[in-house]
Amino acid sequence: MADIKEIIAARVAKELQDGDVVNLGIGLPTMVANFIPEGVDIILQSENGIMGMGPAAEKGKEDVDVINAGAQYVTVNPGAMYFDSATSFGIIRGGHVDATVLGALEVDCHGNVASWIVPGKMVPGMGGAMDLVVGAKKVIIAMQHTQKGAHKIFDECRLPYTAVGVVDMIITEMGVMEVTKEGIVLTEVHPDFTVEQVQAATGTKLIISPDLKEMI
Repeated sequence: MADIKEIIAARVAKELQDGDVVNLGIGLPTMVANFIPEGVDIILQSENGIMGMGPAAEKGKEDVDVINAGAQYVTVNPGAMYFDSATSFGIIRGGHVDATVLGALEVDCHGNVASWIVPGKMVPGMGGAMDLVVGAKKVIIAMQHTQKGAHKIFDECRLPYTAVGVVDMIITEMGVMEVTKEGIVLTEVHPDFTVEQVQAATGTKLIISPDLKEMI
């Protein structure tokens, strides 16, 4: 299998529509910017105050003044704008972001997400995630399916919630899942895995779509 994170990021990129304003969370989601399909023109917003962000900067061509919310060097597209955090979160809270792509520690079948604390460990705070998941029109969770073999998708999250009932879609290296009122529907499965393997790696009963496709 190719790099797991790249597989996830490339598949997430296919969900973005021409003209969308999109926010990418720190970590794996930032890689999505490098896989935007040709002919799809989206506007990337970074919560630290950029509208019109481009892909990651090439090594040796970094601008020390241009970073994303994860402190990674990025590029900006022609016409990009810079602004303060208050304006950035005004855009987010005002419902002007069409889609946000975030990582997660846990997700459950009700669309709840936990993304900011591991008991007994020092981890980053939730940052802008609690604003993004309620302000964006579509919430896509991009993450590895398990953590060292342990489930990350459950009937109920075990860690403190970041937000309740906000997740629309989960994309992992194993497949694509949509969160519905009935539960989590597996709509695509990666060719390196079987449906049975995806189910075994998931801590809730998956609904298998009658139109199940191969994830490419």
